[in-house]
This record gives sequence, structure tokens and C-alpha cells, in this order.
Amino acid sequence: MTTAVETFQQGGVIAYPTEAVFGLGCDPDNQSAVERILQIKNRPVEKGLILLAGNYSQLLPYIDDNAIPQDKRFTVLSRWPDGVTQVLPARPSTPKYLTGKFTSLAVRVTSQPDVVALCRQTGKPVVSTSANLSGQSPALTWQEVECTLASSVDYIIKGDTLGFDKPSTIIDALTGETFRS
Repeated sequence: MTTAVETFQQGGVIAYPTEAVFGLGCDPDNQSAVERILQIKNRPVEKGLILLAGNYSQLLPYIDDNAIPQDKRFTVLSRWPDGVTQVLPARPSTPKYLTGKFTSLAVRVTSQPDVVALCRQTGKPVVSTSANLSGQSPALTWQEVECTLASSVDYIIKGDTLGFDKPSTIIDALTGETFRS
């Protein structure tokens, strides 16, 4: 039986639990897998995507860590894990299929055990966008994903969310401006 890690490494799309909802994800370095998620969601590439990681160091290949002023570093890192997606300056080498029309990238560190295990075993963050078709409510359980998206995804992690009552807040990490509360 194929595992979530094998599916990730082979360029597949995975549905997995986050803090509040189920997400759709893949290897952020696999452009065809990312494009497949955008197609499933009917989401324009210009909007950009979130990367979800088990620890901050997994995000370093994608974000410009040197652009975080020393006096803001503690505040940025203390917002994690869970519940807060932060928009940080992206490295110039970060693919546009992740950043969209922006020079920044939305990132989050989570403590959700299934995601932490996947990121630890692959050594990478996972692309994260809610598991739903555009305009519909995000799936809250793996059973909902199975009912609505089973034919579109390659693997469903049958775990539980952390039980948060709403998707993550999205903020500009450096200014504190809120994009989604």
C-alpha cells in the first residue's frame, strides 16, 4: 500500500488534516503537482499558495530569512505553531507557481502530528490550500474529503484536525497587517 510520503515524493496530491480544516497538498518543488492542485480547486496561480511546515527550518529554502529584521524575528517566530499564517519575503528563487503575483510567500508552522510527520519524513514543507472546490466550504473530516474529492486526490491521511474553529489568520509577518482573521 502506498503511503503519504511515497505519494508526496511521486508527485501526487494528498488531502490531510490541518488545525481547523482538511488541506490539499503536494511537494512544493513539483510544479506539475502544484498545477494539478490549482486545477482541482479552480484557483488562479496569481493568488499564490501557503506552505505548511513542521518546523521553521523547512521553510528556509523558500523564504528570505535575511529580510526579517532582527528586532522582528522573535515576534515572527513566537506566533507559531498553529493558527497563524505569516506572509514573509520570498527568496528570488522561489517559484512563481507558489508565490503567485507576489514577492512574498504565505507560510505556517503547525503542530498537527500527521503534517509534522510528513514534513519530517520528506524534509520539506507541504503546499497547503483548503480541501474543497472553489466556492464550497472546506472539508472538516477525511470522510468529507472522501465524499467530495476522492477521485481528484491520490492519498487521504485519515487523521483529525486540531479542532480549531476557523482557518488560520493570515498576516503580514513584518507589519502585522491582517489579510484574513
